[in-house]
Amino acid sequence: MSRLAHWAVFTDNDSRRGEFITSLLEGNAPKDFEPFGRKAGALYSKSALDRFLEEEARHDQHILTDPEQQELKTMSSGERKKALLTYLLKKEPDYLILVNPFDNLDAPSVNSLEKLLTELSDRIPIIQILSRRSDMLPFASRLAYLNGGELVEIDKNESEPSQDPGKAQLADNIPPPPGEAGFDQGLLVRFTRVSVAYGDRTILKDINWEIRKGEYWQLRGENGSGKSTLLSMISGDNPKAYGQDLHLFGHQKGSGETVWDLKHHIGYFSPAMIDRFRGYHSLENMIISGLTDSIGLYTQPTATQQELARDWLRFLRLDPYSQHYFHEISEGVQRLVMCARAMVKHPPLLILDEPTAGLDDDSAALVVSLVNAMARQSRTAIIYVSHREEHGLEPEKIFQLNTRPQGSVGEVIVP
Repeated sequence: MSRLAHWAVFTDNDSRRGEFITSLLEGNAPKDFEPFGRKAGALYSKSALDRFLEEEARHDQHILTDPEQQELKTMSSGERKKALLTYLLKKEPDYLILVNPFDNLDAPSVNSLEKLLTELSDRIPIIQILSRRSDMLPFASRLAYLNGGELVEIDKNESEPSQDPGKAQLADNIPPPPGEAGFDQGLLVRFTRVSVAYGDRTILKDINWEIRKGEYWQLRGENGSGKSTLLSMISGDNPKAYGQDLHLFGHQKGSGETVWDLKHHIGYFSPAMIDRFRGYHSLENMIISGLTDSIGLYTQPTATQQELARDWLRFLRLDPYSQHYFHEISEGVQRLVMCARAMVKHPPLLILDEPTAGLDDDSAALVVSLVNAMARQSRTAIIYVSHREEHGLEPEKIFQLNTRPQGSVGEVIVP
């Protein structure tokens, strides 16, 4: 057991996490953290990693890796996080701030990172800021909850997760589609012995997968197993799809369809999309923008579009906030609105890529409840991508990518 004091600071979507982290790093720490105020800390977070990715993309600055090594953008989440931690430790900080360190990591990567952090805990104080209670590091000796901007120390047994599954249920029916389905065939996507390689490295090997109308899939696989590659082939963003036996929405890939033809049939959401919506968009207009496939809404909506958006907000229990600005609401509510935006047209296929990453337990449970409701009450096929075993998620089938030296192979699992 480490003799150093290590903190676990629980947050929810109303916690002013950024302010708290800034106060720590600038030496204006709350009372219980005063010993850190005179020391130099290092921040291990998604936002810190994103800054290095941006430097690499914009200025070709390879700060976390050597120029002759693999670029950050081609690394898995686990590899990127390992590179960031190695870089920070070389600076010999007095303490580490870890923000949701296990998000977007598969189980082996979580175990590896936890083991490494446990070893580090003998020689450096660690402040873990976390949204999910099950992610608390085992060596944490002091616990607190960030209530808005106020830090409240709590007893260890107060950190247990809530056991009220009914709290997050959405009881009503989802709103109907705005019109007739644009694609009414049963088979949406078919991979037949599809393989993908980059240079000498094979990512996917002989993938066979069929996705049919109304099916509810979870896509799983370790970091680097090829999940993003698989999704990019469905969405039309990956040129490796050409020359393959791949059928998308009734067409052989490369038979004349455009990327926009494919995207017309797909609703998509990942948390990274939220950064694109930086204007003053109301919640109502955010959902309407899903009908127009635009980044925000810049035309006058029709009365029918407004009523449909209000129906979705009523279903989500957000109708009192319909005119609130999207960038001013909590992260959990933003995710619900973005999932509704992706689903508002009832597209033939809905792809949700790590929709609960970074959310607190209650907000994640609401997103899971929404996805289950959309699957039960529509003819839309859903692909839900996640490393985390979300309580209550009800996929009918799992497509598991199993990593092999010759490339990941696919396996269909029926829970």
